[in-house]
Amino acid sequence: MTSEFFGITWQAVQYLKWIFLLIPFVVLIFWQYHNRSQIISKLIGNQHTLLLNYSKTKQIIKMFLLILGVVFIFLALLQPAWGKKEQLIEQEGRDLLIALDVSRSMLAEDRLPNRLSFAKEKIKQLVNQLNAERIGLILFSGSTIVQCPLTTDYGAFFLFLDQLDAQTISSGTTSLDQAIKQALTIFEGMPTKKHKLVVVLTDGEDFSSNLADIRSRALQEGLTIFTIGLGTLEGAPIPVLNEQGEQIGHQKDEKGNIVISRLNEGILRSLAHESGGIYLRATDTGNDIKTLLERVREFEKEKFEEKHVNNLIERYPYFVVLAFLCFALEWLL
Repeated sequence: MTSEFFGITWQAVQYLKWIFLLIPFVVLIFWQYHNRSQIISKLIGNQHTLLLNYSKTKQIIKMFLLILGVVFIFLALLQPAWGKKEQLIEQEGRDLLIALDVSRSMLAEDRLPNRLSFAKEKIKQLVNQLNAERIGLILFSGSTIVQCPLTTDYGAFFLFLDQLDAQTISSGTTSLDQAIKQALTIFEGMPTKKHKLVVVLTDGEDFSSNLADIRSRALQEGLTIFTIGLGTLEGAPIPVLNEQGEQIGHQKDEKGNIVISRLNEGILRSLAHESGGIYLRATDTGNDIKTLLERVREFEKEKFEEKHVNNLIERYPYFVVLAFLCFALEWLL
């Protein structure tokens, strides 16, 4: 919490509340001086020469030095700063792409309120526990879109994530090969990258036409794939929504039977294990995200950005020195 007065930036103005202790302390010093003067006057009247080295002027100076020292300590507590210096900041971390399935089956309600909303909460849990990592968001169904490029601005990432709802759902089916292909394309622009990590959140229903070739390419280029399965083995029907986002029924097959969408763990497990990642089934607890984070943190951090920033120069040591000088002079007098 900062504020600027007299050309000085006070970086800890929240400590202004302690002024309610400073004022009584100053009053106490005045009272002590006044009380001492009254006692001396009663004892010797105006014959101050009866007391060796006693000087009323000196006592007033000592009192003001003591008060001034306390005030300087209080000002130092507010962390004053002025002037700027340029500083080079090297940022280290891991680049982590998050690929989220937005096909129609993600509206199934075997995860409440539905798979899509459940996946969004899992992503938030993951991001909130990351530290200094760059994250990006890919949406995929039959095709892909980069919803958020790699960034350390988690606030911006959450804005992109929160925009996803039932209206975002694609009318297409799921193509896992498109998600992996998009991740590979993003990492192609970073040829020196040691570790390429992607987390895929999907129910595993896949209609890829070229998954085998894309998996081979992912292995060649060192892409580590973590998969998180959404849904249950029992499955649930897929709601059909109108343009207003209201449910008007369930998806049916050619024979008029309601389609049940089930979690397909087999393809997700093999996809993760072949690439050196892990497969996790999304649960209501946080153990799935905890396990994923432990695995991600095993990868070495890399330098991915250098920034030149102008930082304020903290000047509180000056106030501490002035306070020390005031106390020293008060003691010497």
